[in-house]
Amino acid sequence: MQPESPPAAVVPRPSACPGLWRIVPSRDGGICRVKLPGGRLSGEQARAVAEAARRCAGGVLELTNRSNLQIRGVREACHEQLVRRLLDAGLGPRHAAADDVRNLLISPAAGRDPAAHLDTRPLAERLLALLQDTPAFHGLSAKFALQLDGGETLAMLDHPHDLWLGALPGGTRMAFGLAGCPRRGALGVVELERVPALVEALLRLFLELAGERTRMRQLLADMPVADFLARLPFALQDPPPTFAPVTLDGAPLGIHAQAQPGRAMLLAGAPLGRLHADQLQALADLAGTEGSDELRLTPWQGVLLPDVAVERQAAVARAMADIGLVLDARAPLARLLACSGTAGCARAEADTKADALRLATHLGPDGPAQVHLCGCPRSCAAAHVAPYTLLARSGGRYDLYRRERDQAGFGRLLASSLDIDQAGERLATGTPE
Repeated sequence: MQPESPPAAVVPRPSACPGLWRIVPSRDGGICRVKLPGGRLSGEQARAVAEAARRCAGGVLELTNRSNLQIRGVREACHEQLVRRLLDAGLGPRHAAADDVRNLLISPAAGRDPAAHLDTRPLAERLLALLQDTPAFHGLSAKFALQLDGGETLAMLDHPHDLWLGALPGGTRMAFGLAGCPRRGALGVVELERVPALVEALLRLFLELAGERTRMRQLLADMPVADFLARLPFALQDPPPTFAPVTLDGAPLGIHAQAQPGRAMLLAGAPLGRLHADQLQALADLAGTEGSDELRLTPWQGVLLPDVAVERQAAVARAMADIGLVLDARAPLARLLACSGTAGCARAEADTKADALRLATHLGPDGPAQVHLCGCPRSCAAAHVAPYTLLARSGGRYDLYRRERDQAGFGRLLASSLDIDQAGERLATGTPE
């Protein structure tokens, strides 16, 4: 089924989350979120996004930790024009009411990663079609999310999802879990061909039982998971032994081998999760000349460029660096996360983006694995707790936390009321006790 072309002037349902039609106001203008199936952008689509961001907004693009993108600074008079441009580029849902439910994360290296048990892309397309073509599912929260793990090395497995599925060796069966992360705490196993039926049954059961609850974790806090699973209409195979825990503190930046002989994929970070429209256009041009005219956004707020000839990988890496992306995981900016801060958010207590740039000048290659600058306790820029968090407080100062296994929230408080230079001095050692 081909996507319909709905009118630009759709009335979105209320939510604090930006969407294609739900352009949320902020201090620097409106925010429009564009959901990308599998994080994929063709070269033509990337150029269309860049042009739309220049024409209708300030040219600033945010890459999200769900492999989507946001256009910031949208001018109020340009809302309808922006949506129309995005729809014309094929970046809308199959049905106008289905924009919010397109929350399905796969590895940016799906179909290219030599370690994968399964190419998840065909299954992802089936599940996205199920979500969009089933009117009952349009009522799911805009935050309700699914993840498919094909066993790739290049995968973000620390993001909790309402429903996750992970391929087992051989690629003919998938383990699944609820309200958690792939490879941890599987609840059962299903044959690959039965996955869509399982997902449909799980979602229908959730909607039947959820009441006012919007997330799976909320329902399972009140209902034992065994009772929930007992209501499913078919039997499940026993779960496998627990997968080996996986923790990624930072993005796996750099050049990676592809499953396809003679080809490589390059994973680069966008400093502090932002690109300018001109950078996205330059990346699209590079993908057209050196790759397969495709870009894939990553959950590490960066870009993967696949299908580069091995003999050209060093030259392409230099070109991506010249565009302004980061390919060295030791670079300070590769290890910093920051929300929009006071420049874009009324809740923020500090200009986290500017402070992160200043903090980077203090850090060397031996600094901490990852530092997250939060303008407020909501922690919008990261879906998991970073090894170190700088939480802004009144007056633009920060409290420094270190993640601890047995402590909730951001972890253990190491220091209070630091200015950004004092924080940099503490963090520069890599072990800021």
